[in-house]
Formats: sequence, C-alpha cells, structure tokens
Amino acid sequence: MTCVERFEQIYGKAPVHTAFTPYRICPLGAHSDHQLGKITGIAIDKGIRMAYGPKQNGVVEVQSLQFPKRAQWHVASAPEVKENDWADHLRGATIALNRRYPLRIGLCAVISGELPIGGLSSSAAVILTFLSALCTMNGVTLTPQEMIVIAQEAENQYVGVSCGKLDQSCEVYCKKDHLLYMDLKDDSYERIPQKDTMKPYEIAVFFSGVERTLAGSAFNMRVDECRSAAYALKAYAGMEYGKFLETNLRDVPVEVYHQYKDRLPETWRRRAEHWYTEFDRVQRGAEAWRRGDIEEFGRLSFESGHSSIYNWETGSPELKALYEIMTETRGIYGGRFSGAGFKGCCMALIDPAYREEIEATVTAKYLKLFPALEGKYSAYFCHSADGVML
Repeated sequence: MTCVERFEQIYGKAPVHTAFTPYRICPLGAHSDHQLGKITGIAIDKGIRMAYGPKQNGVVEVQSLQFPKRAQWHVASAPEVKENDWADHLRGATIALNRRYPLRIGLCAVISGELPIGGLSSSAAVILTFLSALCTMNGVTLTPQEMIVIAQEAENQYVGVSCGKLDQSCEVYCKKDHLLYMDLKDDSYERIPQKDTMKPYEIAVFFSGVERTLAGSAFNMRVDECRSAAYALKAYAGMEYGKFLETNLRDVPVEVYHQYKDRLPETWRRRAEHWYTEFDRVQRGAEAWRRGDIEEFGRLSFESGHSSIYNWETGSPELKALYEIMTETRGIYGGRFSGAGFKGCCMALIDPAYREEIEATVTAKYLKLFPALEGKYSAYFCHSADGVML
C-alpha cells in the first residue's frame, strides 16, 4: 500500500499534496562532516514519500507505513522533551522551524519509506520531507541552507544525535548524474558531472537485515573521540583552543597530527587517522570522478570502507561480512558501509553488466554466513537522482 492509498483509506479523500525526498549514499567522506571535513554524495531514486493535507486548527497528525503508532501535536506547542519514538525527528523539526517562522496551520499526513530503514539517511529524508510539507502549509519559503540547518538542528538538539550536515546536504544539493563534492568548513560545494567517457554504473544497496538506531549506538562517542584528539593535538602543538564542542580536527593541520599522533591514546589516534586519510581520499576521489575514472573512485571507496572497520572501528559482524564479500565480487567497482556503519546496509557502485551475477553472488555468500537473516536481508539496484524539490 502506498502512502496516498493509505491517506485515502484513513481520511476518505485524496491528499492535497505529496512530497518526496531521496535517500543518499556517501561513497567517500564518511564520518568526517561533523569535524568539518569534505564529503561526496549521490542522491538515489528511492526515498521518503508523504501524502498530506492541511489542518486549520494547527494540529499535526502523522502516520507511518513502517511504524504502528500515530503521532499528534500542535505546531505551536510540540513537546519539548522527546518521546523516544519514530516521530521525534518530526517534533524536533516542528520546534526548529517554529522558532524561525511562527506556524499556524498543521497537517494530516501519511509517510512511507521505499527501502528498509538504516544506512541511507532515512531520518534526514523524513525530516526534510516533513519540513517541506509544513512550509507549504504555512506559506514559508526556506533557502536550501535554512532547510539543511533546521533539519540538522532537529537531530542534534532534539533527537540527540551529533551528526553533521552530510545527509541533509546530499538530499538537498545532489543532482542526477552528478557527484556532490562539498566542503563542510564553509559549506561550499560543487556538482561534478559524470563524463561521457565514464564506464556505466549503477548503485547497489545490500541491507544486512539488522536494524539500528543512531542515538543508541556509539556514534556520539566517535564524534567525542575526534574532538578529544583535536583538543589534545592543539595542546601538544601550543595552538589556541577554546570550547570542546567547538573543536574539530579540521582546525589541526595534518602535519601537526603526524608530529604528535603517537602521543594520543590509541582510540583517539585511530579516529583521527581515519579522518585525515578520508579527507585525502575525498579529494582524490573527486578528481577521479572528474576524469571519468569510476574504477579508481570505486577503489578509494573500498579503501574508505577498510578504514571505517579498522580505524573508525564500526561495523557489525554482518556489515563487515557484506563488505568483504563485495571486495571479492566481480563487477563491483567499490563500496563501503552506508550511514553510521553500526548496522544497516552497504552500498556499492557496480557495472550494470554484472548486476544479476552480483546479486546472486552476494546473496548466496551472505546468507550462507547468516542463514537466520533470510527474509530480512535484501538487495536493491538504484540510479542517481535529483535532491529534494524546495
């Protein structure tokens, strides 16, 4: 059942509006945006869809096809404390938007995701879809930058996830057949078109069958470890430093890192090692894409996945197994965990000529290792897409 069909079933009429926000993949630049690094991104042609209409009394009433509980609140008085359910992201978005633009009109809505939850920035996509609907209802026009900041604020301040702007930026700025190349230090970005000479590619998404929640994982701890490394490196080098939460590895030159890295605790050193090498991989990857070298770009993505396992130290046994299987499968240019990397899925850039062979090989090898996940594991093949329409 689609969100439109469910809306008609509940309310006995067609929705006034529909909205769509794509999911995203990040082939290079993972775990670096919160330290003001550089990232790459591609939006895909699957995402979050919402059917909705106005409620003049200011009430927000939202149902999800993936979760059973209907959520309700008022646009002017959303709960200040999260309720620890799927709608917290939307409550946080309501509060963040209402701070800037007082809201009067609510909405009734049904929302649905086109792929399993985990690893494709579904939380950011849900927030952006909902924000666009609230804005439409209240005659508010946001700039792309406002949209990104408000969506990030909802996650950081309300949900409690210390994410950067990677997900939101990809879902807003991406363009079909282009690679988003973005610097989070100044939010500058470039959309690099794929060359006519580039070998064909598709995007494969392999869901491990294991779900995850960011706020309950070690995600926030990894961010703190990066900041701790940056703080210590500044102290060793005699650099000025201020508040801990405003300290980022981007503030520390790579030469300083190499000079003092052996004085860091091992975990901090590994987090920093991932960050600095990922920063370099992103720059080299962008140039490979610019040349039309999808094979080199894919190799760097595999390298990024390796660093995520051994330096960032994320990955459930299932995701690690998927990653290793991908590295051994013919026709896969490259890939890595998608999202935080604790559970969720892996993404890969593949040669379409090998699609059927890739699906059969990865599926067979993975389910041989984890037979209990049969029926939960799944594979999808996607194409690039434009970002959300504002």
